[in-house]
Amino acid sequence: MVDDYLVQKKPFNALLIFSLPIIIGNLFQQTYTMADSAIAGRFVGERALAAIGASYSLTNIFICIAIGGGIGASVIISQYFGAKNFVKMKAAICTTLITFLIISILLGAVGLVFSRSIMTALNTPDDTLDMAVVYLNIYFIGLPFLFMYNVLSSIFNALGKSRIPLAFLIFSSLFNILLDWISVTTFQMGIAGVAWATLIAQGISAILSFLVLMTQLKKINSHRSTVFAGEELLPMSKIALPSILQQSAVSIGMMLVQSVINGFGSETLAGFSAAMRIESMCVVPMVGIGNALSSYTAQNIGAGKKERVIRGYHAANEMVIGCAVIICAVLESFHRPIIELFLGKNGTAAALKTGNSYLMFMGWFFCMIGFKMAVDGLLRGAGDMKMFTLANLVNLMIRVVLAMALAPRFGISFVWYAVPIGWFANWVISFARYRTGKWQTKTVISESDT
Repeated sequence: MVDDYLVQKKPFNALLIFSLPIIIGNLFQQTYTMADSAIAGRFVGERALAAIGASYSLTNIFICIAIGGGIGASVIISQYFGAKNFVKMKAAICTTLITFLIISILLGAVGLVFSRSIMTALNTPDDTLDMAVVYLNIYFIGLPFLFMYNVLSSIFNALGKSRIPLAFLIFSSLFNILLDWISVTTFQMGIAGVAWATLIAQGISAILSFLVLMTQLKKINSHRSTVFAGEELLPMSKIALPSILQQSAVSIGMMLVQSVINGFGSETLAGFSAAMRIESMCVVPMVGIGNALSSYTAQNIGAGKKERVIRGYHAANEMVIGCAVIICAVLESFHRPIIELFLGKNGTAAALKTGNSYLMFMGWFFCMIGFKMAVDGLLRGAGDMKMFTLANLVNLMIRVVLAMALAPRFGISFVWYAVPIGWFANWVISFARYRTGKWQTKTVISESDT
């Protein structure tokens, strides 16, 4: 049975139906990462929260490789799905899974060998270094599960089945929080318990997701496809590599920014880490809308309905505005109690001041990342990757240069002052490319496959 509502329903309704499970699922995913930090900060100590925060910029690189690769592969899968070429679609799915399983094993091995060296190079405070390395090493052991978990979610989204990864994200999130609580408060495992809880929850979800995907593919009637199709790697790479480059470059840049934050000490680092967890939650709706528009664009181009893409883009921007207003109202009204969830009312003055200042400033600018994500999602879904990649690299460069040049001289606030400037520059470049209409001429799969 094939569900093609993304190419049939009204654009706003189609995007809303498709994006809501993605947004809700990612909110649950962020909830358990926030629970990691909150439980570590409250029951292990402020240094444990700082250690997780210091590790975050590095772990985020690997997450971004998985997400970027999954997004790139999902564009190809979506276009085959929209064109109803199910043989090549199944071959692309199998090729994606095998490729990223191998990559994840290799990256995990490299991470285990160099974790301490990297954290030392990032100027991690001495009083948090050992805990950060313990957390990272367990993370790298579970890297194949994390990769499969994210890539499988992208594949389900490419098929228009965003409710399936939602179910697994809810399960994984709740199970992770339960394991966090037990390992830290009952078994007194400290920061290692937080890391093992995440590994176990994601591992079970990855295995279950794979089994459900195989069941779903059997329901789609087609001729037998190959297990590994080498010829699919080239078109996939054209989308996946720029996505990985963009995602990874941003994370590497944020790792450099993290080294600036680390220089302000563990108390400031703890406050910044708490605020970054909250920002990650606030960005989720914008990322979800952008990813939904990417699959929507790819399926409609595959189905030969390019006129629906523009209408979908306008609908996505309307959704962004609605989400941004709600986020701004919540952060400006409740930033203090939100930060205290992580640090407690007795958190150090430096930590509380850093966290509150970050949220009060950033609350006004989430519409900007939403507009950026929407137009980036359209370009990515159309396979127009060059300008998309350039725009994101400019965003990165602005954020890194301003933070590294100004924060040490004028204060840590310049780290977050740089963020909306980078988002705005990214949107200007991507929107200018969208206005040219050249994205409509891009070809990802050949005409004979549509």
